[in-house]
Amino acid sequence: MSVNAFTLYPALLSALEVSLSPERMATYIAAAGGDREKAIRLYTWNTAVSAAFYGPLQGLEVAVRNAMHRQISATYGPNWYDNPQCRLDAGALNRVAGAKADLGREGYPVDPPHVVAALAFGFWVSLLGRGGYMADARATRANYEMSLWRPALHRAFPHVRKSRADVHRPLDYLRTFRNRIAHHEPIFGRHLVADYASILEVAGWICPSTRDWIAYHSRVPEILAQPRDGNNLRF
Repeated sequence: MSVNAFTLYPALLSALEVSLSPERMATYIAAAGGDREKAIRLYTWNTAVSAAFYGPLQGLEVAVRNAMHRQISATYGPNWYDNPQCRLDAGALNRVAGAKADLGREGYPVDPPHVVAALAFGFWVSLLGRGGYMADARATRANYEMSLWRPALHRAFPHVRKSRADVHRPLDYLRTFRNRIAHHEPIFGRHLVADYASILEVAGWICPSTRDWIAYHSRVPEILAQPRDGNNLRF
């Protein structure tokens, strides 16, 4: 529904502030210089641009997890997450166990396609990190450079030659961006043009055709070109 389809009169502004919560609206009111009507319109723009980013982020996340799964599977087998040779750290193993438990509880097969889909974006991004502590009593650390990146994961990004750390960095940044959107947080203060460019760049590292498909169907440039007053925008 378009915000300017009806008048933002004072009683409506007060009702919206209650529904959205004064605490949530405080950020927008501060950004609008205390003008509550401008704050609501900014909130509407923030919601619209967040919705627009959902598609590109979804495309990137699915491409990342499938590319990584393919390459680890080629090295350690389709049930790689159960293979001790992967040397997954305690945090990763806990996430795998949680995904399996959720699948079993909901009556889904606990097989590679379902486990892969059930693991959150943060799990996949973490596999590109250095690795945390192992699930043993010796307080040893995983070494994802040697157990995952060199034997497998570098091949998940065939259209770029970068180090593990240089691939991990933008994906971890986009992970936090995705989480802000998922938790309905303000993103209007971010450099959204750069965020969008990063999504397309990383997608291109995996598959240029997928990058082009994401870009063609994306509404992000359209929304970013709109004034932040919320006029003529739909969620």
